[in-house]
Amino acid sequence: MYRLDHSRISHFTVIFGLYFRFKIDMKKLIYSFSVMLFFNASVSIGQEETPTAEVDSSGVEENRLLPTSTPILLFSDAEDELKEEKKKKRKKKKKNFHFGEKTSRALIKSSFRDQVTYQFFNYTTRNKTPDPYIRDIFWYDTKNKAIKNGGFLPSKGYLLHGPYEKRIGENVVETGMYMYGAKHGRWMTFDSKNILLDKKHYSEGWPKASRVTYYNRGERKIEKLTPIEYDLEEGNFFHFYPDGQIAVAGEYKFGERIGIWTEYWPRENDKTVKKREIQYQNEALNNSFQPYIRAEWDKEGNLIYSHAQ
Repeated sequence: MYRLDHSRISHFTVIFGLYFRFKIDMKKLIYSFSVMLFFNASVSIGQEETPTAEVDSSGVEENRLLPTSTPILLFSDAEDELKEEKKKKRKKKKKNFHFGEKTSRALIKSSFRDQVTYQFFNYTTRNKTPDPYIRDIFWYDTKNKAIKNGGFLPSKGYLLHGPYEKRIGENVVETGMYMYGAKHGRWMTFDSKNILLDKKHYSEGWPKASRVTYYNRGERKIEKLTPIEYDLEEGNFFHFYPDGQIAVAGEYKFGERIGIWTEYWPRENDKTVKKREIQYQNEALNNSFQPYIRAEWDKEGNLIYSHAQ
């Protein structure tokens, strides 16, 4: 009968154990090294997100649609109630007329796998310049048969104006109203079981929760205008001089400053001149990016500092 050699088994067990432990340690080492590489790459990507566009040699704003006076904001409940009373007193509503504007109805149908999505909306053919203060302007791209946000050109389409409804199959998933491309009134979203998921209120593109400070509230001289959604800054921010001209303009996303924030000199001789540009992260939630001054100009618009120099 074959007899077991316990000493050999013991040696074999020790050797096998050491080999197994060595493999585990190597895996941990490789994993740790991979994590370090990934972290370093992520930091590098975050630091290199600075736009490559050259700084303008002149600080005079010419080609940009820039507001030159403060907006008129109607956020109070009393004004909303007055509007509702006026609506009730109106005569029979004309078909396809919304906010006093004649509109056309349209439908966009799209399919993805087994789901069919329908978008019912109205648009106006009136060539109206969108409110330059509003970040999100929605319009109908007639060539591509799609609804776009931003970059509106009258030659390419029409501003959405009137009721909007989105359906997936037979289920309504979003409803709201547009006024010259901007969201207005109550907007609601639903799940596939018609359960309300979200409800927002807008006033001609501004979230009703927006924070407004005034130099003089009685005269509606706005100092700062900060758009707020879900208790976070979201959208275009403006700071005004007492005469209503823009002092600072920038954008928030998820409560953080993003992109280029621009400061302006007080307006003289009908010229809007940039004072300073500060570069923030291009996308929110990038904690590795450090903001910096991108450029500075004197009151005449002459470039006196550039980060690229």
